[in-house]
Amino acid sequence: MEFNHKSVLLNEAVDALAVKPDGIYIDGTAGGAGHSSEIAKRLDTGMLYALDRDPDAVKIATERLKTLRAQVIQSNFSEMDTVMKNLGIEGVDGILLDLGVSSYQLDTADRGFSYHKDAPLDMRMSKSGITAGDIVNNSSEDELKNIFWRYGEEKFSGRIAARLVKERQDKRIETTLQLAEIISSAVPAAARRDGHPARKCFQALRIAVNGELDALESALDRAFGLLNKDGVLAIITFHSLEDRMVKQKFKEYTTGCTCPPDFPVCVCGKTPKGRLLTRKPIEPSRDELEYNPRSRSAKLRVIIKN
Repeated sequence: MEFNHKSVLLNEAVDALAVKPDGIYIDGTAGGAGHSSEIAKRLDTGMLYALDRDPDAVKIATERLKTLRAQVIQSNFSEMDTVMKNLGIEGVDGILLDLGVSSYQLDTADRGFSYHKDAPLDMRMSKSGITAGDIVNNSSEDELKNIFWRYGEEKFSGRIAARLVKERQDKRIETTLQLAEIISSAVPAAARRDGHPARKCFQALRIAVNGELDALESALDRAFGLLNKDGVLAIITFHSLEDRMVKQKFKEYTTGCTCPPDFPVCVCGKTPKGRLLTRKPIEPSRDELEYNPRSRSAKLRVIIKN
């Protein structure tokens, strides 16, 4: 299957980076190289380093960027500081993270990300490590409940976890449609009319399998630390857990003095480390929503290092 992916907020994200022709940039989530290509096209003597942990993405990004000022590296974006250190690079002028699952991953049935297509319960972006099937079949009821609630904010997490444990006693849960049907049977009929009943649980499993929130938490300080003065960090999130984490961290970076308000002068000496490009996140235009419905929950937040 061809690696097709519609890059979300393409122009908005790349414009926000204010790419300098001689700058050094990182696309921490290369995917199908949509954002990467647009960044690299704006370079003259500069360089783009495109990272992705998915070997399929690395292969196609390498092909699509071969004529541009870019190098593709298989790595988790949370390790970007180590990658740059190994390349002898101490600072960069901009970093982009698009945290969405690629259309290729969703549409390639055997990757196991979609509840619309039957496939083995996999969901591994790197194609290594534990699978969603391992979690569903081996985790305790409490562990499953916590995963569905923490990573999916699924209000019926307890009922779903209990049903899964009951069902797997008779037969191992092996496929995406098998799991989706069990989840559907565990929620009230009224809840099935509010979007697909398996959506939140599939999101939660994908996050758990790939350690996505842990990777993001680790990456934020590392990415900001890599930026040169006036360097830009742009992050596209797709659900509230990611966006909340990014928003809180950006607030921390842009907060100065933390002395009590009744102090006559500042004694803490803290000054803001960065400034926001916009106070509110940038969201897809009406045209993009019509062209790419999968962009509907995307939010772009951008911070510039002082």
